[in-house]
Amino acid sequence: MTVEATLCHIIDGDRLLLQRKAAGLFGEGRWNGVGGKLKEGEAPRDGAAREALEETGLTASNLRSHGVLNFYFGQKDMPDWIVHVFSTETLEGELKPSQEGPLRWFNLDEIPYDEMWQDDRHWLPLLLEGRRFDGNFYFNEDGTELLDFDLKLEPCTRYGASHPREASTV
Repeated sequence: MTVEATLCHIIDGDRLLLQRKAAGLFGEGRWNGVGGKLKEGEAPRDGAAREALEETGLTASNLRSHGVLNFYFGQKDMPDWIVHVFSTETLEGELKPSQEGPLRWFNLDEIPYDEMWQDDRHWLPLLLEGRRFDGNFYFNEDGTELLDFDLKLEPCTRYGASHPREASTV
C-alpha cells in the first residue's frame, strides 16, 4: 500500500533546519526535513504546515511546492511512498523539539548528505535553488542503497523571478 506524505524544508537565511529521526521511526538516525503522513482528506500543503508545527513548534506559512517524489523499496509497480516536497522561509514561534527527533540548524554549505537518505543529494540542492522537480527513486528492499533514479526539472523561468530564491509561492 502506498503512503502519501509531505516533507518541508525550513530555511532561515543561509541555514537549513533538519531533524534526526528518532529510534524506531521510519528513517531512523538520518537527518531530514520535517514531515510525515497525510491524514485522510488532508491537502498536501496543509499536511506540511501541520507536520512542521507538530515537529518543530514553528508555524510555517508561504509554503512553496517543489514537486513530488516517489520512493520504491524493492521491485514494485507502485511506489511505497509518494512525498509532496515543500520549503518555507516564513516562520513564527519558538523552536521546540518533539519526540520525532532532535532538530539542528545547518549552514547551507555544511549539509550532512552522508547522514541523510541517499536521494537527498540529487534533489535537495535543486530545492535550495528554488527549483521545481518530480522524481522516482528506487532503493533496495531495506532502503540502504539507492539503485536508480530519474529526476525531471521544470525551468526556473516558470517562477517569473530573476533569481530562484526570489520566486513567488507556487
